Amino acid sequence: MKPWPDNPFLQGYYEPLTAECTAPDLVIEGEIPQDLNGTFYRNGPNPQLPPENEYHFFTGDGMIHAFNFDDGRVSHMNRWARTARFKVEQEAGRSLFSGMNPLETPPEFLDFVLTDKEGVANTSVVYHGGKLLLLEEGHLPFRMDADSLESHGAWSFYGKLSTTMSAHPKIDPVNGDMLFHAYMTTGPFTDDMGIYRINRDGHMVESHALKAPYSAMVHDFVVTENYIIIPIMPITGSMDRAMAGQPPMAWEPDLPTMVGVMPREGTPDEIKWIEGDACYVFHYMNGWDRDGVINIEACHFKSPPLFPMVDGTPTPPNIDPVLARWTIDMKADNPRVNMDFLTDHGAEFPVIDPRYAMREYQHGWYTSTDKRIKAHIPDGDAVYNSIVHFDVKNQRSSTYAFPEGHVSEPMFVPRGPDAAEGEGYVLTCVYNLSTNTSDMCVFDAQSIADGPMGRAKVSHRVPVCFHGTWRPAGY
Repeated sequence: MKPWPDNPFLQGYYEPLTAECTAPDLVIEGEIPQDLNGTFYRNGPNPQLPPENEYHFFTGDGMIHAFNFDDGRVSHMNRWARTARFKVEQEAGRSLFSGMNPLETPPEFLDFVLTDKEGVANTSVVYHGGKLLLLEEGHLPFRMDADSLESHGAWSFYGKLSTTMSAHPKIDPVNGDMLFHAYMTTGPFTDDMGIYRINRDGHMVESHALKAPYSAMVHDFVVTENYIIIPIMPITGSMDRAMAGQPPMAWEPDLPTMVGVMPREGTPDEIKWIEGDACYVFHYMNGWDRDGVINIEACHFKSPPLFPMVDGTPTPPNIDPVLARWTIDMKADNPRVNMDFLTDHGAEFPVIDPRYAMREYQHGWYTSTDKRIKAHIPDGDAVYNSIVHFDVKNQRSSTYAFPEGHVSEPMFVPRGPDAAEGEGYVLTCVYNLSTNTSDMCVFDAQSIADGPMGRAKVSHRVPVCFHGTWRPAGY
């Protein structure tokens, strides 16, 4: 195999693993709570072969890391998602596919790329209806066996889903429904979208088609008890740009943010499109509504990283997103998306106690940085080396920073089904820059500043991933 190209997203804490490993009993430092039982899955891009053309971090082959917690012991296993694309390149023995522009694919593989249903399965992962699904938002979900991590291929909810599926579905803790959106549903760079509902048993029971105000990357969305909120922000898609060799996805700040608000029991005909300032949000912490007022906590960028302007020049430097509250008063004569900042530090990859999803809540956790470790990637000035606990109601935070660590998205696990909100554990996988290895760290969720109570040590690195999910033991 050739060496990895000189690309910052293929080096250091991003450098792909070239092997699939099984470690049945990791070394433990400190203590792993014996009542923490289940599996923590992490998904992220990990190309199997060195790219032969321009590489974008969002397009590497998906790899799942599974950490199983069992009575104080922890095991680790990682496997590639063996998608159709993965198999084609594996057989060819070389990288074949381009980054963000499918039209740059070699001509003999263009039909494959434009009709492929599996994609790279590299962004997120959800366990619902008894199935482990890898999500990438440009294709159908990809199913893996939850125990062996054997690949089973594209999943269409028993033939009911014919479009893509977003990387950020929302699960209602009251009835078990999973809601998700899809964008560019009828082809690359279209303004067509979909909203879908899957019941707790994994069957699609509702679907809607709609038009967005313009073609845009809609990575995340929000659901509250009474509303579905669809944020359209100006990372735009354009087939004309793609055909001309210009950026197919680009930042257009002259366009406003347009937020569609649809009643949970409604239809797209009832959507109200509400304007806000141009910005970008990859991830929302939670949303809730009371008396017609919608509140959303968002990791808010004034301009996005990793995407160019329409002319190909870099976006204005705006490194760290900040936690902001979006407020929409649906009773107002002319409602607007009001955006107020809640913190003065970086906030990304937020999670909550999942039992309070879509409802009024108090506790959230996210990654941040104390700026002590310089980043080596474009649009990044410092490594995210901190975990923050944020009290939403009192707007107070507590932080733990790893002096040599790059943290991944945290995961909250309740101490038990009857525990109060926020009582439980926070898990995060931490890459150690000095040892080139990783630790699975466990915190007391209410005592983040005290540091990890236990670490399960992996003998190799777990490259920086995107998103994860928790599957309790017995499910």
